[in-house]
Order: sequence, then structure tokens, then C-alpha cells
Amino acid sequence: MSEVAKLIVKGQEYEFPVVVGTENEVAIDIKSLRAITNGIITIDPGFKNTGSCESKITFLDGEKGILRHRGYAIEELTKKASFLEVAYLIIFGELPTKEQYVKWEKDIKHHSLLNEEMKNIIDGFPKKAHPMGMLSSLTSALTAFNPATVDITKEEQIYGAITKLMGKFPVIAAWAHSKNLGTPLNYADNSLDYIANIMQMMFRIPTEKYVMNPIAVRALDELLILHEDHEQNCSTSTVRIVGSSEAGLFASVSSGVSALWGRLHGGANQAVLEMLENIQKDGGDVEKYINKAKDKEDPFRLMGFGHRVYKNFDPRARIIKKAADELFADLGTNDPVLEIAKHLEEVALNDEYFAERKLYPNVDFYSGIIYRALGFPREMMTVMFAIGRLPGWIAQWKEMRLNGEPIGRPRQLYTGYALRKFKSFEER
Repeated sequence: MSEVAKLIVKGQEYEFPVVVGTENEVAIDIKSLRAITNGIITIDPGFKNTGSCESKITFLDGEKGILRHRGYAIEELTKKASFLEVAYLIIFGELPTKEQYVKWEKDIKHHSLLNEEMKNIIDGFPKKAHPMGMLSSLTSALTAFNPATVDITKEEQIYGAITKLMGKFPVIAAWAHSKNLGTPLNYADNSLDYIANIMQMMFRIPTEKYVMNPIAVRALDELLILHEDHEQNCSTSTVRIVGSSEAGLFASVSSGVSALWGRLHGGANQAVLEMLENIQKDGGDVEKYINKAKDKEDPFRLMGFGHRVYKNFDPRARIIKKAADELFADLGTNDPVLEIAKHLEEVALNDEYFAERKLYPNVDFYSGIIYRALGFPREMMTVMFAIGRLPGWIAQWKEMRLNGEPIGRPRQLYTGYALRKFKSFEER
């Protein structure tokens, strides 16, 4: 007999099935709760204890510091696969064969050209518009140029929408970057691979020959792999709940971009750089800010340390720390902000206060300083996060759509006024 959980409310007992996942995660299935209890619901602000779906994409164990995609450890994927290989794995369930990969890459490159009328939309933004705002707007605008991608149900139609978005999304990101800089908009170069193409679109200018740094390309490849999916985080849950209304892929991903923009989510890497720059402006005294972080009366907070899910060292941070060290050694960078970052990391990792509270550097800490070393301004760091997260958003949207999940509709516990009689102006 299957195990059950029992709930007793006002002397009445109810039973609910207990579901066990592949990695022995245990969940209580309460989807019949309201029906059998005559309206009782659960309260879980932030959904910290609520599983909104069953998923086969990503397994995350924050206590043990484990991250796996479709059963493959993130440590192995970053060392043995490319970004597009991992994207295929996450979206379609298996690593691609050589033939599948060639077709996948070719189909994405085929869709890397944006409609020229998209430039009219870019022109309408102020030069100082935040690139995340532009990225969200332009991703949604893709629907206007590709209306057939909205009402799709067949797998081949879904595949077409996926390759279109994979091809066009980094071009939009690069155009947002160019808009901020006031430089010409670059097009994709389909002779390059996906990551090298992103680099040239971001940094090539017509007056100079662009020289590709293979170590920088590899560092970016690893960093974007680490961002590809991270289970039911804020932006991913947003993509799924928007998609559950049968909104198209482009509109759903656009909502994910907006959710990612928040300072507590994808905007954290930008916040790390802002913090480091402020420490530099204040004389670069790292110990001073370490002490401020320990002071309960001080509102200062160390950005890039600790994680909502990981209660151990973020496995992504371990990987990207090594890539950061290799990149800095190759570039021979002499950036005082990066020196402050390395000093801050060293002090925090050897301080008992942070060790006891498991406040280790997370992936946002390292990603911010890598993006800075590569030449990206602060405002573009969350955009790069979005490029990395795109395959995860797509995979989650596709899984939700093919599973036929119902429209998302959380409940609430009303705590406002009970019924009141209307008062006229004279009575108020």
C-alpha cells in the first residue's frame, strides 16, 4: 500500500498520497485538498515549500551542493560539452548525436537574422535605456514578426519556435548593448560557433579587426552553461505560469527576462559589481566591509555570498572560480575592482563568521567579475545571464506545454474587511 500523509482539521481526518521523486525527494500531493476539505488551502509565502510541477529537467540538492541536468552532473557538462550541446540536452532530454548537433546548430544559425524593422523599435529607445528592458520588449516583439509561433501544438512547430528564439535572442542582446554604446548594430557571423558569435556581435567595431581570445570564449561558454537551468526559480516559474495560459514561447520568455531583471534574482551579479565599486571608492578597505557585514545593526549586506537554495558551496561557483582564475591569468588584468573581489573572497572564505553561516561566494559573485574582465558593463551582466538561462526557460515552457499542465492559479487567504455597507460622501 502506498504511503499517505494525514491532515486533521477540527477533528476531521483527511488523507493525501505521498509521492517520491527519482532522487528520493518526498512530496505530499495536495491537489485534491480544497475539493475534499470544502475549501481549505495551504499558505506558503514565496512558495518555499510548494512543488508547482513535476519535472524531468533539473535536479538540485542545496544541502549537498548538487546540480544535475537530465542526470548529468554540472561539473562534467561544463568540462566536456559546449553550451549548445547542454542546451539540446536540457530542451530535448538527451545529449545530441553528431548528426543531431549539426542539424541543431545549422537550424539555429538559419534563424539568426532579425527583421530589419526591429531596428525601428531599437531606435525608439533612449540611448540610456536599460538593456534588460530592451531585451524583454524586443523578445516580446518577435511575436509580431513571427505570429505563427504563438498557437503551436505539434512538436515540429515547437522545434521551429525554439530554433528561432535560440538564433535571434543573442542578436537582440547584442543590439541592446550597441544601442547603449552608440555603436553600429552587428549581425551574426554564421561561420562562427554560438559563443564566439556572441563575442563578436558584442565587441566588434567596423574600424578595427576583431581578434577572438579562445580562453575568453571558453570562459564565457562555461559561465553560460552554468546558467542554463536552475529548477523552479523566480524567472523559470514565471515562464511556466505565463505559458500555462497558452501564451506563446516568445511572450513567455519575455516575462522571464523581466523576472530575471530583479536585484534579488539575475540582477545580483550587477549588484556585486556595484558593491565592489563602492568599496573601491571608499578606499578599498575590505576588512571594513567584512566587519560591516557582521554588524547586525549595519544595513550593509555582502552581495554575491550565500544562496536561497544552496546551504553548501554553490557547485557552479566552484567551477567558475577556476575559469575566473585562468581568465585573469591570461588577460593579465590590473583592475583594482577585481583585486578587491579576490581579496574579499579570500577574507570571507577564511572567516569563521561566514563559514558557520555557510555564506560562501555564489555564482553571481564570480560571474560579475568575469563579465567585467571580458569587457561587459554592469548593465549588460543580467543580459548575459538571460542568454545563458534561455535554454532552461525554453525547456521548462516546452515540458509544461507538452504535459498539458493546467493554467497556473494560486489561491490566497483573504485578511481584509468583511462585508461592509456602502457609505455616501456625506457619511464618510
